[in-house]
Amino acid sequence: MLTRSADDQFCLSVDTTSDAQALAVQIQNSGQWLEVVPGIDSVVVRFDAATASPEHAEDCLQRIIERGIESLPLEEQTITVPVAYGGSNGPDLKPICETLGVSEAEFVALHTAKDYPVELVGFTPGFTFIGELQTQLRVPRRSEPRQSVPAGSVAIADSRTGLYALSSPGGWNIIGKTLLRLFDPLAVEPFLLSPGMRVRFVPTQNGVQR
Repeated sequence: MLTRSADDQFCLSVDTTSDAQALAVQIQNSGQWLEVVPGIDSVVVRFDAATASPEHAEDCLQRIIERGIESLPLEEQTITVPVAYGGSNGPDLKPICETLGVSEAEFVALHTAKDYPVELVGFTPGFTFIGELQTQLRVPRRSEPRQSVPAGSVAIADSRTGLYALSSPGGWNIIGKTLLRLFDPLAVEPFLLSPGMRVRFVPTQNGVQR
């Protein structure tokens, strides 16, 4: 679905996050857009209202939609993320397990049982949305967000795991922490993770990869 969301902006709704990523690439490659931002189930596109009319921009986007979404090549890179679960590293793990009716060991076993795709990076710089959680592990966001969540925190909400690359406010449930360097300001690509990569969580005692 294509809708006008601002004077110089359109929003395209899609079914999945992978569709959003793929469609964003197609749009970005199709012309001179000011901004193309994929989300969980949508793509927001800004056009230059000084050089193009809304009708022209809409027509261009509509033609792209009619051609269909071309799947992106699968990313083969898998990043291992060591996680110290529970305790002071994951203060929400114990109450989550009580709510779900599982032990902490059972929760960790489920959370580390498979690889996950990186779906989106956003919300705050480097915050990584990783999906999709098993049904047994799904809990809503906290009713009261924290004013500050430490960098390296591993958290869950609804159907996804989130990684905080930087310290920031946040309302996700913190289940653990990693000391893996998610942000390096001197690197060519400052943030370690990007959409299309895969993540494998591995339990550790201290969050350091062995």
